[in-house]
Amino acid sequence: MTKLHNGAPIELDVKAVADDGSFHGYASTFNVRDRGGDIVKPGAFTTSLAKYPAARVKMLWQHDTSEPVGTWTSFTEDAKGLKAEGRFILATAKGREAHALVKAGAVDGLSIGFRTIRDEMDRKSGARLLHGIELREVSIVTFPMNEDATVTGVKSTPDNSFRALVEAINAGRAHF
Repeated sequence: MTKLHNGAPIELDVKAVADDGSFHGYASTFNVRDRGGDIVKPGAFTTSLAKYPAARVKMLWQHDTSEPVGTWTSFTEDAKGLKAEGRFILATAKGREAHALVKAGAVDGLSIGFRTIRDEMDRKSGARLLHGIELREVSIVTFPMNEDATVTGVKSTPDNSFRALVEAINAGRAHF
C-alpha cells in the first residue's frame, strides 16, 4: 500500500504495470497455403483445443524440444485463424533472450507442431487441406511455414515503471 501526496491510501496491482513477457499473435491462419503446401481449414483445431488446454501445448524456440521458452495461456479459433496468447518465462536465460528478440522485431514468426487427424488432397491446387489437427507445440521461429503466422504484439513496460508510477502519484503528476 502506498499513499498519494495528500495522504490518501491507494492500492495498486503490480501485475498491471510489470513487464511479464506476455504477447499474442496467430499461431496459424486459415485458408493460407504455407511453404510446405498445406492449407489449414477453419475448425481444424476445435477437437484439439477441447482435449488439450493451452498450458499443455509447449512453447518452444525454433521447434527445439530442448529449448522451452515460455507457456501458452490461451488459444482461440476466430475467423482469421488460431489466435495465441503466451508468456515468456523471464526467469530463464532462454525466455529472456526470446523475449528480447521478439520485442526488438528480430524474430516474429510462429509455427505449429502437430499431428494430422484428418486431411485431404486438393487435386486442383495440389495442396493438402488440413481439417483436423492435434496441436502439440507452437514455436517462436525466424521463418514460419505460414508467413501470416506471426507475433502481433508484445506487452512491455520498463522494469522501473512501478517505482516511477508511485513517484508520479506522490508528486501529484498521475491522474486517475
